Amino acid sequence: MAADTTTAGAGRALELAEVERISILGAESIVCGFHLADYIWNDVFRNLAAASTYVLITDTNLARLYVDKYQESFAAVWAHVNPERKAPRLLVHVLPPGETSKSRATKSAIEDWMLGEKCTRDTMVLALGGGVIGDLVGYVAATFMRGVAFVQIPTSLLAMVDSSIGGKTAVDTPAGKNLIGAFWQPKRIFMDMAVLSTLPAREFSNGMAEVVKTAAIWSSDEFDVLEASAEEVRAAVLEGQKGGSGASGLTAASRSAAQTQLLRVIAASARVKAHVVTHDERESGMRGLLNFGHTIGHAIEAVLSPQVLHGECVAVGCVLEAEVARRMGHLSEVGVARLTRCLRAYGLPTAMDDAALVRLVGARRLAELRPRRLLDIMALDKKTVGAQKRIVVLKRLGATLEMQPTAVADSLIAEVISAGVLVRPVPETPAGQAAAVVVVPPGSKSISNRALLLAALGNGECRIRNLLHSDDTQVMLAALQAMGGCTFGWEDDGDTLVVAGGGGRLQAPPHELFLGNAGTAARFLATTANLINAAGGSTVLTGNARMKQRPTGPLVDALRANGCSIDYCERTGSLPLRVHHDGRGLPGGRIQLAASVSSQYVSSILLCAPYARQPVVLELVGGKVISQPYIDMTIAMMAQFGCRVERVAENTYAVPAGAYANPAEYVVESDASSATYPLAFAAITGTQCTVPNIGSASLQGDARFAVDVLRPMGCTVEQTATSTTVRGPPRGQLRALGLVDMEPMTDAFLTAAVLAAVAAGGATDGVTRIRGIANQHVKECDRIAAMCDELARFGVATANHADGIDVHACALGSLKPGVPSVHCYDDHRVAMSLSLLACVSPQGAEIRERRCVGKTWPQWWDVLARDLGAPIAGADPAEEDAGAEGPKADVAKADASIVVIGMRGVGKTSLGRVAARALGLLFVDMDEHLEADVGQTIPEIVNGAGWAAFRQHESRLLAQVLTQTHATGALVVCGGGVVEEEANRRVLQQHRALGGPVVCLTPNMQHVAAYLNRDRSRPAYAVTSDINDVYARRLPLYAECCSHEYLVDKALLAATNAGDDDERPGAWAVIERDFVRLLRFASGRDLNRVSLAHPSFFVSLTAPDVRAYLPDALPRLTAGAHAIELRADLLLHAEPFAGAADLADAGTADEFVHYVHRQFTLLRHFSRLPVVFTVRTVPQGGAFPSSADALRMRLLHAAVQWGAEYVDVEVDSLAPALYAARQRSLVIASFHDPSGTRLRWAANECEFADEMLARARACGDVAKLISSARSWQDNVDCLDFVGRNHSVEQPLIALNMGYEGQMSRVTCPCLTPVTHPLLTAAAAPGQISVAQVHQARALLGLLPAQRFALLGSPIQQSPSPAMHNAAFGALGLPHTYRLLETSAADDEQVVALLRAADFGGASVTIPHKQTVMRLLDTLTPAAKRIGAVNTVIPVDDGKGGRVLLGDNTDYLGIVDCLRQAQLDCSGTADGRLPAVAEAKALVIGAGGTARAALFALHTLGVRSAVVFNRTAARAQELVREFADLFDSLGSVESLELAAEGGQLAYIVGTIPGCDLMIPEALFAQPAGVALDMAYKPRWTPLLEAAQKHAGWAVVHGVAVLVEQGIHQFEKWTRLTAPAAIMGDAVYAQYNAQF
Repeated sequence: MAADTTTAGAGRALELAEVERISILGAESIVCGFHLADYIWNDVFRNLAAASTYVLITDTNLARLYVDKYQESFAAVWAHVNPERKAPRLLVHVLPPGETSKSRATKSAIEDWMLGEKCTRDTMVLALGGGVIGDLVGYVAATFMRGVAFVQIPTSLLAMVDSSIGGKTAVDTPAGKNLIGAFWQPKRIFMDMAVLSTLPAREFSNGMAEVVKTAAIWSSDEFDVLEASAEEVRAAVLEGQKGGSGASGLTAASRSAAQTQLLRVIAASARVKAHVVTHDERESGMRGLLNFGHTIGHAIEAVLSPQVLHGECVAVGCVLEAEVARRMGHLSEVGVARLTRCLRAYGLPTAMDDAALVRLVGARRLAELRPRRLLDIMALDKKTVGAQKRIVVLKRLGATLEMQPTAVADSLIAEVISAGVLVRPVPETPAGQAAAVVVVPPGSKSISNRALLLAALGNGECRIRNLLHSDDTQVMLAALQAMGGCTFGWEDDGDTLVVAGGGGRLQAPPHELFLGNAGTAARFLATTANLINAAGGSTVLTGNARMKQRPTGPLVDALRANGCSIDYCERTGSLPLRVHHDGRGLPGGRIQLAASVSSQYVSSILLCAPYARQPVVLELVGGKVISQPYIDMTIAMMAQFGCRVERVAENTYAVPAGAYANPAEYVVESDASSATYPLAFAAITGTQCTVPNIGSASLQGDARFAVDVLRPMGCTVEQTATSTTVRGPPRGQLRALGLVDMEPMTDAFLTAAVLAAVAAGGATDGVTRIRGIANQHVKECDRIAAMCDELARFGVATANHADGIDVHACALGSLKPGVPSVHCYDDHRVAMSLSLLACVSPQGAEIRERRCVGKTWPQWWDVLARDLGAPIAGADPAEEDAGAEGPKADVAKADASIVVIGMRGVGKTSLGRVAARALGLLFVDMDEHLEADVGQTIPEIVNGAGWAAFRQHESRLLAQVLTQTHATGALVVCGGGVVEEEANRRVLQQHRALGGPVVCLTPNMQHVAAYLNRDRSRPAYAVTSDINDVYARRLPLYAECCSHEYLVDKALLAATNAGDDDERPGAWAVIERDFVRLLRFASGRDLNRVSLAHPSFFVSLTAPDVRAYLPDALPRLTAGAHAIELRADLLLHAEPFAGAADLADAGTADEFVHYVHRQFTLLRHFSRLPVVFTVRTVPQGGAFPSSADALRMRLLHAAVQWGAEYVDVEVDSLAPALYAARQRSLVIASFHDPSGTRLRWAANECEFADEMLARARACGDVAKLISSARSWQDNVDCLDFVGRNHSVEQPLIALNMGYEGQMSRVTCPCLTPVTHPLLTAAAAPGQISVAQVHQARALLGLLPAQRFALLGSPIQQSPSPAMHNAAFGALGLPHTYRLLETSAADDEQVVALLRAADFGGASVTIPHKQTVMRLLDTLTPAAKRIGAVNTVIPVDDGKGGRVLLGDNTDYLGIVDCLRQAQLDCSGTADGRLPAVAEAKALVIGAGGTARAALFALHTLGVRSAVVFNRTAARAQELVREFADLFDSLGSVESLELAAEGGQLAYIVGTIPGCDLMIPEALFAQPAGVALDMAYKPRWTPLLEAAQKHAGWAVVHGVAVLVEQGIHQFEKWTRLTAPAAIMGDAVYAQYNAQF
């Protein structure tokens, strides 16, 4: 249809777009074009039934962009179409964006609003939005007035090509997505491509999944276009509107090429779906084809939604369902590979363990994708018939096996979706009856990669046949396309790749080149990138974690020496690399290269040499050249592409300048390394196999495997120039090789090692000694170490050598019974070789990582089962690992050993020793353990045998310690570089997965560097002397392994010392204390959680830097609170983040995370309260941008690792992933409605609140719903809602914000957020303090006044009433505390008080601490052990009554004072206080207080003590009673004798009015603590003597009084005591009296 520009009377001219119409269900109802607003209203007014009211429904994001435009257009078009008539109404309703709006509650709200607006049956509803808006509004239209006219205006790519077409409408429920809905066809579907200019890149990818899916089932031509034009399509969608005029695209003539491409892609996809819907509207047959990828994809989505998008799940499902088709024999591997590559090209994940999914949901959440669970979900799929699951099966790209989904067995689906594969033993065939098998391996990886690069650099077209379709070649293809020097196309249904070479004309790619673990591509492209002839910019080559460890140093060194500018971005010697472009290209001339590590370095320079500015002479230096056959292969292939290399000396090559001339056709040989597997299968099983396209004329060194390895082992080998046939000897009769040099075919050593494992049939010693394979230590993994480890699982003995492996043969019948579980190290060759051994193992074996074979032979498991006859099935290693541990295996067990990792010099050993003593664990220092095991120091090992030998010892012992000798009951400290080895990381990860905390110490690198400059006990770093580079390299490796993280930074504490930069006294002791606290939490020993059975509070800090509250304000403002909320979003107000900080910038994000970590650690150092960690977004009333979800998730995950007791996450796409990874933390799943319009509490309008509560409970341990009050009734409704939904088992925080909502804070049942007058501002509108809450609760009768008293005599001068009454007043409590002086504990007044209904608690002092016990119902263990009570607490008996509990807080007061004094001592210049377990203590006295003192010393960890009392018999009696608590406890007859046998570090005096002479000998220890329980006089003889010694700290008795009183208060009230106020009250009275 042609565009029309018509003047609307006196108004503006209409802009009627030129559109393309698509027919569906017999009408051209789908309209595609650009800038359609005027066209839409014109079409609606002229061609659809007239309406009295038009209702436009959209969301807030789109409303800002389009509502004004549509309203203006509505008026303008109506004035043109019906100038004489009054315009109908146009109502606009705006919803919050996101999946939460797609609910029954929102649907009801829309309907109520429409009824309120008096909409009638002639209303037309228009949905302007993505899939959520379209589905929801369509369902409203389907049911309002029993159905009204409906128009779709989709604004997302996914909605355009999928959800808007077909008439499916629905809402979500807590039970699942789209479970309630209807078919309701829209009258029109207007696809305005202009709106896609605002589409985020991820939404583009989300939509492209459906586009690619549609092409895959319907049109091979369309698939070819999508495959070849990914960048063009991406640019068309995301940038197609840029650079043109406002009306660009309105007409066909005004459309840019990008707009034309965009329209073509979307229309083509929509046309297919329209055709299918037309022929099968209600999905009874053909429409099922549209569900390709959905059977498995929907199951994945059910687990990972909503943080993983629909299209992302479907993309993974498409690949897996294509693999099902391949496994059934219908689809070729080429088809699977092309589909995978095409989806990846559009930024989509293609595997269940895809790195993109890991980033979105985390590894723990992905672990929920268990085959059994997915199959259970699929059982409910709408395509399932009975118990038979149905999948759309491709027979080729663009065509399906049937015109409907096909029935597929569960076992086959399970095999494809499983992480592992179970290979059962192959039945033995009688001699002479085995069928001869022919297997054609895929194309050679080495040749494929070389052919791709040669053809891309060459001139002209080249058709490459038998190209390997694997991960590695896909990486190379993608990189060459990104560099823009060639174009690719496919022929023969993907069997032939057509390369149009660019003659070496390359350009800088628009993004970094991610190369995975593809070593060949990484090495080749490292030189290729230097050919880019640009005068500026750079190219970054990067890869996965393993690729970042593999060496590239010799190649980079050679290129740099030749004049290339290359930087290492992380680790020196490895990727990532940044290649700078300065217009000079590759200089050429003479190049020297060390080629003793990898022949790929040589091939890389040779392949690019013709395009250097000068002819190249390449000289190989540095020892024996490795893998010469691969160099020969490169030279031969260069000749086939027209460039002849001259070998002018043994290790020198001359390459002329020029350009490659592409041959018309190039056939890639099958991969000789891969060919070793089927040939070895024949050898090990005694059968026959032929590989038809590998023979003696092969370019590949591994082609010699059959002749040089299999024949000597006893096989019959027939080899021609182009084929190889092997017939194995009778099973069990293979012979050992003895010594064999496999340098010409190093990759084949794994296959030889497997055969050698069972080569026990000859007369030799049964040992095969493979040499010449040193390079295999640095391949995809350390393959030699891997084979040693994995062969051991079968019972095969090996020896690991620097350049080889010894394998001791084991008879088949002697292989270890059971089913070994084989780790593959993400190495394809490890997996394929060991699968052969599984074929003859007694019960087979489980290969844990089946997908790693995709690197070279993706269909290996199909070949093994279908062609070679091995019985295989899916295996789920993770489920088996977790089986014994249950579903919570990722949560640490209390007895699992704790592992500490981190940089050398951070304090691992010193902190570890302290923590091991505190937790009662065996301390294991791995460095010391290694030195003892080897019999050499680490410097001796490294200097003598090298770092590799040291790492091998380290790996062996780490695995032994964590899996055998010390898996439980130990604290294991590892060396700083333990994470450098993949095998070590795997052991640490496994230990973590099975319940062991792995704690990484995060250092202040300035402190570490200073320490290492002093410490020479360890060798220097192997790769670089720059410690910061080492740390940068290790940081992501530490992150891979750790479950928790602890920041060790004494400078933090210095920064709070009143502006003084000097170290704060006791800083290291504080770090030790809080490290132990983290380990107690991580191991489950002390979770530090708030009891939710009673009202509780958390105070919300609002300053951008917590140092504003340190050190004095924090304890005052947290008084009465049970936890502290750290609002990470409010920390954005700190410099340098305030203002316009770009959180999308990686450096800024890193800096902010580190800042938050420091803030969190400061809170830990200054408060014992639990932390509620929160990142509140702007839409939910916070300050964190909603666009920074990745950073928000990173912060939330970090909080879990830091040990936050509570983590608050909004109920959105991030919540499920955090909940799955929460470890010991509890998740508060929250939803805030600042407007108060959506979250309503009343029973007749709480449907949305009910839904949000259900969602919160699905992804949280505590639900939190916050609304805003609009009237007093809202508080009543909220209280009623809480009454219906809150319990201790399912806690709910529910309240209203704002002044009118303050009463809901008073009645909130638990974890009420509060403020404090010391805070500069409240964290939310209407927040009140703890005191205000208590005052209101008292007025409402919710907090009855209670009576407290001190029992004893004489007590008239006691400061306890002043202390406790000050505390009650400070927290708004209506209670009173008085003195009750009595000479008898069973006095009538005492009994009456204890039994009174308003009795709140009592303090007990002399002389009643023992006699009062007769009046009590029960005692705490501490009170029983001490034999005295100083605190009485009434507690609920669980039956509606109360019992009286006796406790003793004297010992707690002593413990607290001694711990604080420890910190003071450790900060003095003379402070050398010994470790508590090594210290000796003295107690002076033998009465009740002395008993508390001994128990306090035991609690503190003291193991050796003596008691002195004037009456020796009482001291001896006390010693006998408490001897079991100490390693050594005795009595002395004089104080002079107390210091003998060890210097004293702790002295506690317990005699009131003591007039003893204190000998100086007691203070011989340079540092110690003297505490006297007497507080009259202030300076007792003990304290006077101690204070004369600079290293000794003194503690006055009044300090203990305050501390024990604080414990009493908290036990009585369950509130955090206002310690400072209590202390002030005591000291005010005490100072006045003394």
